[in-house]
Amino acid sequence: MKLPFTQIDAFADKPFTGNQAAVMPLEAWLADEVLQAIAEENNVAETAFIIPDASGAADYELRWFTPAVEVALCGHATLASGHTVLGQFPDREKVTFRTRKAGILEVARDGDRYAMALPAYPPEPATIPGLLEALGLASAETLHHPAGYDLTVLDSAEAVLALTPDFRALAAIGHTLNIVTAPGTDTDVISRVFAPAAGIDEDPVTGSAHSVLTPYWARRLGRDSFTAYQASKRGGHVGCTLSGDRAILGGTCVTVIEGEFTL
Repeated sequence: MKLPFTQIDAFADKPFTGNQAAVMPLEAWLADEVLQAIAEENNVAETAFIIPDASGAADYELRWFTPAVEVALCGHATLASGHTVLGQFPDREKVTFRTRKAGILEVARDGDRYAMALPAYPPEPATIPGLLEALGLASAETLHHPAGYDLTVLDSAEAVLALTPDFRALAAIGHTLNIVTAPGTDTDVISRVFAPAAGIDEDPVTGSAHSVLTPYWARRLGRDSFTAYQASKRGGHVGCTLSGDRAILGGTCVTVIEGEFTL
């Protein structure tokens, strides 16, 4: 069996930046263990699988797998999936995806970039046992969203960049994302995102993290739109707008590999 395969750098304007995602269109779902094995073989942050949506609720069904687990929401691989579909159909202005736990997601053309609509996840103040210790911090504001996302807020970009987390301790907490943020320097907001419980120590650019960052910073900044930078080694810029219960994330993609996956 040969399956079409595309690898895309999402939230990137040139190769080797942003976050890597593999996108694999299928005619029907393969067994879950096969999907997981393919994602492990690809060994990028996320592999997105799409099939035509027979329900009529959206254009496609969409699922995401890290090399270790299936996740409930992945923003950068959704953006990459939209880039793949819209690249094949240049007359289309948008594409919708039905997901199992995150509802209907949309990727639309927005000039020379894309606008992706994800659910907004407003975090609430919370104490997360072991989190600050795992991040190497004595104190900080901490918040949580029930989707499994922790948010730690620091005073400066320099403090975010200086973090050297204990990834084993973060993984033991068991939450999907450990997001750390502060006011930015060249952008309004800076962040780093750690996901060792999902098999990724530090994620390069995380769309779903900005589902949390968008409502938090929109409220704190007193405006609906702002610019964000995720400061991983690869790095990536995200435009963020809060629109009702949706986080609208702007970004670009670059296709770096096209080929076939052989089973």
